[in-house]
Amino acid sequence: MPCPPKILHLASIPTPLGGFRAYFSADGLARLEFPAAEVETYGELPAPFRDWAARTEAALRFALTTKPGDRPPPLPPFDLSGGSKFRLRVWAELRRIPRGETRSYGEVAEEIGKRRAARAVGGACGANPLPVLIPCHRVLAANGSLGGYLGGLEWKRRLLAIEGVLLT
Repeated sequence: MPCPPKILHLASIPTPLGGFRAYFSADGLARLEFPAAEVETYGELPAPFRDWAARTEAALRFALTTKPGDRPPPLPPFDLSGGSKFRLRVWAELRRIPRGETRSYGEVAEEIGKRRAARAVGGACGANPLPVLIPCHRVLAANGSLGGYLGGLEWKRRLLAIEGVLLT
């Protein structure tokens, strides 16, 4: 199993829905945590981490406030080195799901050539280190219900609503 990336810098990223914590390795954004009750301030980030934090903030603001069809800002580099080959394939597939659309866990499994791996896809979604930016919130259960979400189902509903997804 791959080792998690070594975190070098931590930044608090303000958004309209609260402050996310962003963790950066030497290779890029390695982990995002959902808004905390309090937003911490950290010392000045050195380059290139300052640029990566600005890109992370722009990407989160875009994801949390815009509708489908708007052009997204450039993302920071991602450090997904802690993911297995299977998880990396799932996370890449999640990034291909357009804003405002959803897929089932089974459909994602089928897209990556692992037809019977819907539960494992769910596990990969739960292990997603970059929620919102790797949009695991766009994956639903086969019956159309929300399934699970590492940030909680209220966050999943909120993110889908921002993207214009109407849940039945």
